Amino acid sequence: MNLPSDRGNCPLCATPHATSVVVQGPRWRLQRAEEAGFPAFYRLVWQAHVAEMSDLSAPERQECMELVNLVEALMRSHLRPDKVNLASLGNMVPHLHWHVIGRFAWDSHFPSPVWCPAQRTTDAARLADLQARLPAFEQALTQALAIG
Repeated sequence: MNLPSDRGNCPLCATPHATSVVVQGPRWRLQRAEEAGFPAFYRLVWQAHVAEMSDLSAPERQECMELVNLVEALMRSHLRPDKVNLASLGNMVPHLHWHVIGRFAWDSHFPSPVWCPAQRTTDAARLADLQARLPAFEQALTQALAIG
């Protein structure tokens, strides 16, 4: 199901957030979500304005899930999170996108979801260390997802 009437009001269509795009393919883009306190929060956005995975063809669904898996695998090897959260909600923005969120036992919300209230203050030194490792991780993502 395409949602052309909603496309003009869709924040993922109207503003592609070019400054946070890490790498882009012909049918998707990977961007850093820039959520305060969660630097390892990425969003894989399907370019076509569709709401659900079932709106994609079988090859598109496979491509999307392979991309989510690759981002997760590279995140695990480069950033070493305690857990990776994957979510495709779309309750607020009905445009297909996947959240890939590296979670750490020291983060302010762990083990609860990032959308819940904080349970503690974030360890600033660990947060700074994680942020310092993001450029190498994003370079690895760019190389792995490069469209040739």
